[in-house]
This record gives sequence, structure tokens and C-alpha cells, in this order.
Amino acid sequence: MTTTPTPTGTSYRSQLHPAKAGFGRLLLAEWTKFRTVRAWPLVLALAAAVTVAVSQLGAAGSVTSGGPAVTLAPDGTVVTDGFHTAHRTLTGDGTVTVRVTGLKSADGGELEPWAKAGLILKESLKPGSPYAAVMATGDHGVRMQWDFTHDTSGGATDGPVWLRLTRGGDRVTGYMSHDGRDWTAIEAVRLAGLPDTVQVGAFVATPMHQVVQRSFGGTSQTAGGGEATGTFDHLTAEGAPAGARWASADVSGGIPSGPTAADARPGTTHVSASGTYTLTGRGDIAPDLTRGDTVQMSFQGVFVGVLFMVALGALFVTSEYKRGLLRTTFTATPARTKVLAAKALVLSAVTFAVALPATALGFTLAQSTLRDNGFTPPAFPDLSLLAEPALHAVVGSALLLTLVAVLALGTGVLLRTGAGAIAIVAVLVILPQILSLALPLPVAHWLLRATPAAAFAIEQGVTYPRFVDHNCIPGSGCYPLAPWHGLAVLAAYALAALLLAAWSLRRRDA
Repeated sequence: MTTTPTPTGTSYRSQLHPAKAGFGRLLLAEWTKFRTVRAWPLVLALAAAVTVAVSQLGAAGSVTSGGPAVTLAPDGTVVTDGFHTAHRTLTGDGTVTVRVTGLKSADGGELEPWAKAGLILKESLKPGSPYAAVMATGDHGVRMQWDFTHDTSGGATDGPVWLRLTRGGDRVTGYMSHDGRDWTAIEAVRLAGLPDTVQVGAFVATPMHQVVQRSFGGTSQTAGGGEATGTFDHLTAEGAPAGARWASADVSGGIPSGPTAADARPGTTHVSASGTYTLTGRGDIAPDLTRGDTVQMSFQGVFVGVLFMVALGALFVTSEYKRGLLRTTFTATPARTKVLAAKALVLSAVTFAVALPATALGFTLAQSTLRDNGFTPPAFPDLSLLAEPALHAVVGSALLLTLVAVLALGTGVLLRTGAGAIAIVAVLVILPQILSLALPLPVAHWLLRATPAAAFAIEQGVTYPRFVDHNCIPGSGCYPLAPWHGLAVLAAYALAALLLAAWSLRRRDA
């Protein structure tokens, strides 16, 4: 008896030309599937509702007394503006020059990397007033900084360095030299509205020393006061009034108070018979990074909304595998990657269309709640929805939710099981966030750079300048990557999942 062998492992392919199934018709078909399966719109609606509700509840649990008075820069930035200076007035255009011969910790300890000694030109000695400064630092070479948020490197130095500031109208140029003869321009900046008479002189400052201890029981952060001593010679000012003397003064805006003697002791200036100036002081001239990030605090619901988007993305494809409907789809449309692309586009469109108003509403309600709980100007900004940094956080958080759904879609195609896809994507996105609260900071930072959880950096509203030492604690809303860089990590994962899913569809039966 002769039998005909039955072929195995060969998928059915429609004989219709792929062009017969236009991409627009595929999009319409996938949209029809989405809206007619009641569970999927319901999950999407729940994701939006939970995102809004949890964001407001999280804000309601955050309370502040407002704290002490703050120092504000002209642009409204909360800043620390504290240093010791030997200064005099400068009327009109002029030049101030000095040689910095030494910078060390006043108590014999380790010098802070951003301790600084140099020259400053400042509108007045009022904390927060505009300034430009050129300085030698503890471990970052020569820098020129101005108006608290701007910094330019002047190069490295391993010994005494000459510094100079030249004013021409409202334009101030910083220079450095190794020998006092050949000068290199560092930066020329414009200080708008600079008055005719300003203050110029030598200065010294050093940030507080901060120590972070991390254990599985939590994180503790302590900060201790400190002082730095800078030595200067050849201090001259061309254009200063005749007979003007260098006066010693402390500027102390925004310096945290403390119980130690170093915290309470004012700065000092000593002048030797040979004209060497020794200045000892504390403080810093930089943005104040010690306050909470009210932007990040307004998006706590996104963390929970992610779980719903993971389920939606995974089930949008795995439910068709479970019921065998995908085989019918591929029978009608042999171009499987087109089907995947249509699914991804429809899923992206509906999730973003719902997520964007949800994150906008959640942010608006959370901001109102935070203001009621004491997070008010001037210590905390009154943020408009359409102004930075709120706008990028609202749009970016909606994109985060959308990309998570797409990542789950691609993973669902690869695994063909909803439970497995949901579990894997949830672990990739959520678990690093949880572990970052307990693991040592280097490991926590690595997780928040290398996993999809990096995308939560898009919720940050505080900019961490590179010229300020800052302990980035994930539990306080800080992420090691910049907002859009973090979101790009998640986008890369979602793209990789889709590419692998397309490869899988072409090689495996439905």
C-alpha cells in the first residue's frame, strides 16, 4: 500500500499578490480590531485614569514648609551665591588682574574638586546679582563662569596661573596666562543691564563636602561645611577710582547654615608686606540643587500606567495567536512585516492620543496640589504646562507610555504568549527602578542607563550642570542620563524588539 507523505513545517501562503492588500487597508483593519475588542479600549482608558489619579495622589503626599528664604538669580533660578572677596569698585571700562599662587582646604583636609579662587566682576555684592568670574579650581582647571548657569573651560593648570577680566560696556572677557605676558581669551560674555559702577576683586569659595551612604535599608546623605584658602599676588585694577582700597567682605546668599564653627565663622583677608593676599572663605556660586523636583513629582502615576500599557501592547498581538486569528490575517496578507508595521502604528497612535492628555491633566492637577502643600514661588517655580521644563516632561511621558506598549508588542510576537511578554517587559521597565532605590549608586546608575527604565529620566525638571558636584540619588528623582537621552534608550529597545519580531515572523509559521 502506497501512502503519500504529509509535508510538515510549511506555512500556508496566500497566492494573492501582497500589493493587493494596501497598507492603508491594513491600518484600517488593525484599527477595527482594536476598537471592536472591548477589553483593549477599556485597558487604555484605565491606563489614562490611573496615570492621572496616582499622579495627584503622589503629589498630595508631598508636603513642604517652604524652608528659609532663597536667593534668586535675575532669571528666577534659585541659586547659592556665597563667597569671600577682597573687592573694590570699578567705574566704566577697566581691567582687573591677579596671579593665583595656591588653593587648599583651610582645615588641612581634601580640597573639594569645585573649590575655586580667582577674579569676579559683579553688579553688586547683593546675592543673586549678575556676575562674571574667571577662576582656578581644585580639580577642573581654569574656568570662566557667569550668571550661575554658564561655564567654559580655560584649560588645565598644575601651578600658579594668571587671570584677568576686562570690561568694555556690558561685555566682559576672561583671560588666563601662565607667565603674565602671553594671554589666552577664555570667553567673552554679555551681562545685560550692567551698571556703570560694579564691584571687582579676588574671591575664594568652596562647596560643602557631601557624603552618601547606601544600604538596602535606605540612603543617607550628609553634608559638612568647609573652607578654602586661596593665595594671590599682583592684584591690580585698571580703571578703579584713585586711592580706592581693597575691602574684605562676605557674600552669603543661599549658604546652608550649620552648627559647626566653620559654618559660623566669617571669611578672612590677610595682606602681607609683599602684597600677597590670603583669602579664606566658604560657599559656592552655582544653582541650588538641594530642592525637590516638582516636575518629576507630578508624574508618579506614569510608573503605574506603564503596567497597563505593557498588558495592552502584549495582548494586542498574543490574543490573536491564542485564537488562531493571526493565521487568517497572514493568509489574507502574506507580507507579514506590513501587518506588524500596521499593528505598531495603530497601537502607537491610540496610546499616544490617550496618554498625552492623561499626562497633561495629571501634571496640571498635581501641580495644583503641590502648590496647596507649600511648593510655592519663589522657592519652587510656578510652572506653565506649555513652558519648559514641563512641556518636555508631559510630551516625553506620553511617548514613554507609547514606547512601552510598542516594546510589549514586539516581545509578544517573539514569545507568542501574553503572560510571558507582560512579565519580561514589566521586569525590564519596572524592576530596575525598584532596585535602584537599594543597590549601590554605581550599580543603580548603570541600571538606569542600560535598561528601558532609563526612559523615566524624561520626567526630570531639574538640570544638573556639569560644573556642580551633585550626588544623583534615584529615589529623589535624579537620573544619570539627560531626559531625551534616557527616552532614547527605551526607543532603542522598542525598535530592536520590532526588528526581531519582523525577523521572527518571516522565519516561523503563524
